[in-house]
Amino acid sequence: MTQFLALIPARGGSKGIPRKNIRLVGNKPLIAWTIEAARESELISRTIVSTDDQEIADIAQLYGAEVPCYRPDNLAEDTSDTLDAVLYTLDFLEQKEGYTPDYVVLLQPTSPLRRSNDINEAIRFTIDRHADSVVSICEAKPHPLLSRTLTQKGTLMDYIPVASDYLRRQDFPAVYSLNGALYINSISSLRKDRKFILPDTYGFIMPEERSLDIDSPFDLFIADLILTNTMNERR
Repeated sequence: MTQFLALIPARGGSKGIPRKNIRLVGNKPLIAWTIEAARESELISRTIVSTDDQEIADIAQLYGAEVPCYRPDNLAEDTSDTLDAVLYTLDFLEQKEGYTPDYVVLLQPTSPLRRSNDINEAIRFTIDRHADSVVSICEAKPHPLLSRTLTQKGTLMDYIPVASDYLRRQDFPAVYSLNGALYINSISSLRKDRKFILPDTYGFIMPEERSLDIDSPFDLFIADLILTNTMNERR
């Protein structure tokens, strides 16, 4: 059976939102929402958190994730590459446990609205296409054709020249952006190419309402509102 390892990167430092990964959102630490989504997926074989931080590790284990090793300091800085942290964890699992999954499913804690069903569908999407690389996307809003820059005088100028065929918004071509919720890579291609996104990466479309990527205090506020409301509706 094909093994899909969920790997959740969560370093302790965060300048934009201090202690972001364990801030309370909907009455749970932010990272808990991603851990629970991964553990509820019947297609995920293991759920591991990669961190350098003891408090994050304790919370991750409380919610059922494994923390088999800690990142070294050089992989937990603002400029550190997530790929290096992923490969470090994969190397540890192979060397210490003899465990090598077929795929890694990178789940960032900053996407708390992503559900277990999104993970399941993305994995089935990957299997059906025999894909080495899949990334989640959502419809880009606002559309790039509506973007503007400012001239030196302060007047508006099209960022992308708009053809007359695209005067009506409903005629705009479909455009997508990465939503940060899911990256699925075969271990073989990840080791060989050292990239999450390859030239032949497939896009897995997710709905806008589950594509929030927390990057600012305002994003955190919106996520808290949504998830608190969701929990209240379930009671």
